[in-house]
This record gives sequence, C-alpha cells and structure tokens, in this order.
Amino acid sequence: MSETEVAVAPHPLLLPDGRLAIEAWSLDPALRHLNHGSFGAVPLVAQERQAALRAEMERAPVVWFPELPERLAAARDALAGFLRVDAGDLALVPNASAGASVVYDALERRRGGEIVVTDHGYGAVTMGAERLARRWGGRVRTARVPLGADEDEAYEAVVAEIGEATDLVVIDQITSATARRLPVERIGAEARRRGVPMLVDGAHAPGLLAAPLADATYEFWTGNLHKWGCAPRGTAALIARGPLRDLIHPLIDSWGAGQPYPDRFDHQGTLDATSYLAAPTSLAFVERTWGWSAARRYMDRLADYAGRVIGAAFEVLTGEDSRADVGMPVPGMRLVRLPDGLGRSRTEADALRDRVARELAVEAAFTSFGGTGYLRVSAHVYNTPADYEYFAERCVPVLDEWAKELGR
Repeated sequence: MSETEVAVAPHPLLLPDGRLAIEAWSLDPALRHLNHGSFGAVPLVAQERQAALRAEMERAPVVWFPELPERLAAARDALAGFLRVDAGDLALVPNASAGASVVYDALERRRGGEIVVTDHGYGAVTMGAERLARRWGGRVRTARVPLGADEDEAYEAVVAEIGEATDLVVIDQITSATARRLPVERIGAEARRRGVPMLVDGAHAPGLLAAPLADATYEFWTGNLHKWGCAPRGTAALIARGPLRDLIHPLIDSWGAGQPYPDRFDHQGTLDATSYLAAPTSLAFVERTWGWSAARRYMDRLADYAGRVIGAAFEVLTGEDSRADVGMPVPGMRLVRLPDGLGRSRTEADALRDRVARELAVEAAFTSFGGTGYLRVSAHVYNTPADYEYFAERCVPVLDEWAKELGR
C-alpha cells in the first residue's frame, strides 16, 4: 500500500440497543469469522423462526404437508420482492448448484452439444456442465478470462468461444474464487442473438447486489439466499424465463409434477422446507435493523479496509505487492495475494483454510487462480475493523513463516 493510500476504518454497525451487530448471531466467540462468503451465517431471529416452524411441522405433519405448497408460494412472493423479480419466475431450490442441476437436467442437445464456461467458474457447476456435455456427446469449451480483464476484455473472451456447435453458456455473475464480476448482461444479449440459452450462476449476488436481475438478458439464473442474504442454509432461488422454462422440473417428481412452473417446485413430498419459510425473516431483520442499502455500503467499505490493512501487513514482511488486479471488482469482497508457495491450487487453498481455522482460530477463505494463492476477504454486517486488524497482526506473520517453510 503506497503512502497516499490511507486505510480508513468504518464504524462498526450496532444493534438498536447499542450492542455490536455480532450479538444478533450465534457465532462462536472463540473464532474470528471472516468468511461469510462461503456458507453464510444465520441470525438468531431466523434460527428461532425455523425452529418454531419445525416444531409446528412435527406437532401435526398431516396438517403441515398438505398446507405447505400454499405457504411456500407466499414465501416465494416475499423472496421475489427482495430480488425484484416476478414471483411467477421464481422456484425454490436448496442451493445455486441445485438450480444449475435442474437446468442441466431439462435441456436437450439442439446443435453440437458444446457448453461454454469460464476458468473462473464454480467447480461443482462446471463439473455438472461437463457431465451434461458427456451425456450430449459434446464437450466443454473454457473461456480464459484474465483476472485483470475489464468488461470489454471479459466479454470478448467469452463470446469468442460461442460457435455454431454451442448449446449452452454458463457464466458466473460474481465469481467465487476470484471475487470479480463478469458482464453477464452483455454476454447474455449476444448469446440470445445467436439463439443460445444461457445460465447465470448468481450464487453470491443476492444481498451483495440490490437487483441482480435488473438487466437480465438470459434464460436462467440461480442464486443463494443463504450466503449474503443470511437465510437459513439450503435456500436458493432459480429464475427461469422464456419458452424454455416449461422444460424446467424439480429433480424429485412429486404430486405437483403436472402443475406449471414454478408451482410444481412447491410440492417436494416430505422434504424439510422450513429454511425456505424462514428466509424472509433473515432478509427482513437486516432491512429493519440497518437497511440493505446501508448494509451493502458498510460491507464494501469494510472489505476495502480489510484488503488494504491485510495487504499492507503482507507487504511489510515479503517486500512484494500483495494487491490483486481484479478487472471488475464486487462489493463486499476483496482478494489479497498470498506469499509465494501458499494456496497455489484448490486443494492447497482448502488445506490452508482448515489449518488456519484449526491453529489460528480464524475462519477465512483461501482460493487459487492461475497457480497463485489468494486470501478472499469477505465482510458482513457483524464483522468489524478489529477482525481484520487481528488477522493482519496475528495471522499474517504466521502465514509468512509457513510460506518460508515451504520454500526451504
């Protein structure tokens, strides 16, 4: 960090009674939780709502399950309002990967069986695309998008892979490993012009983006409400538009199979759907307490502060620039380059995550891209500047020592 770049810490968010925001969560105080982006964290009020719903389900299951589709439809209305979409386009699925699987299961080969993905894609979703390509007797084409690519460069890299044999394009709206955006609206418009359907993996978008589908030009979108939206885990939305949505069915056929999309997704037998029903409680809690617009501003300012403070700490020890050149940065997340030798692959990054949690009592996200390891900083309303100052002071020197040990 240069002398002209001063890291300014935002004031921590408080609850109405003056306590720190984290008091509204049940997170273990013996750990520093600096990785909201991976699995989210559910506020107590939503945990309590889900527990009450489960108790209601167990008291009278023969009453509960026949009434469940109507209650799920009401929950979809509330969640659609948060995403600013039509409830008639929204089906509920357990996570974004499940939403992608639903789309993969529905589509048929129409041309050459090729699927275009990027090298920033989420592993599980890309593996699903590879499985579909094998089923089609086609192949996956991977667009190589440099980390520092701007909007135009990213657009050109992806559309260059779309050809006469392309049957599907799969693109992240916000990438998981590299914490950047991709120009899904522009790519979707070009794919539609060429008659190619597109699936957008918006796993990180709900909560980070105010209206993730505001300028949608694509047929399918799926996003997690249990990440930045803080809904109970196992809550995601699948948005399907256009004529192809009539092909979309849940992976489990139940008594609603003959109903139109999305109503047929509300019939899933005896699956525990309380996470869906409690999700609006999480969203309303953040809105009522701080407002989502203010929460997003805080998360972004805090992530920026965290990236600067942690990056500067690494630079003091390594003498190297730890900044990551991210072409289309996103709110709430930043990348910090790790010392050489750390987290160079997904396997190494996951092992580093586990070791840091075990030995340093910090839950953090480590990722890799192009053979380089990164700390992916993410921040939510319950985080404070002190969390990242602690990481810079206590964890950065240890990580530097681990890197030196690997280099010996």
